[in-house]
Amino acid sequence: MGNWLRKVMTGRYGVDELSRFLTVAALAMLVLSMLFNNGFSLLFWLLAIVSLVWSYFRLFSRNTYKRKAENNAYLTLRYAATRKITGVKQRLRQKKYYRFYKCPSCGVTTRVPKGKGKIRITCPKCGESFIRKS
Repeated sequence: MGNWLRKVMTGRYGVDELSRFLTVAALAMLVLSMLFNNGFSLLFWLLAIVSLVWSYFRLFSRNTYKRKAENNAYLTLRYAATRKITGVKQRLRQKKYYRFYKCPSCGVTTRVPKGKGKIRITCPKCGESFIRKS
């Protein structure tokens, strides 16, 4: 039995981060479809089935180049989301001691200490100066 499975899986892509995410998302949507007893339950059930089919398609695919590209795109999106969440958490922790301002020209966020009155802030990226109350 194990030899047959080894032969079937030869050259296949296998499990990666995107496949794991799709499988966990499908499980969560199946649980949600059981909790709701209206039109949303069918929607969650269909989304779960589509996620599982896509996950198994990726698992047994022999086109490893495309699967790696899909996984890299997913990892890029996940990294951007976690970076944004981490930045918000840090700003909330530092809110007591610092104020955050965006540069009017380039949009970079700058941190300045609170309680210093009106100060001139120089953007570290573009060098633009602007006056704000800290």
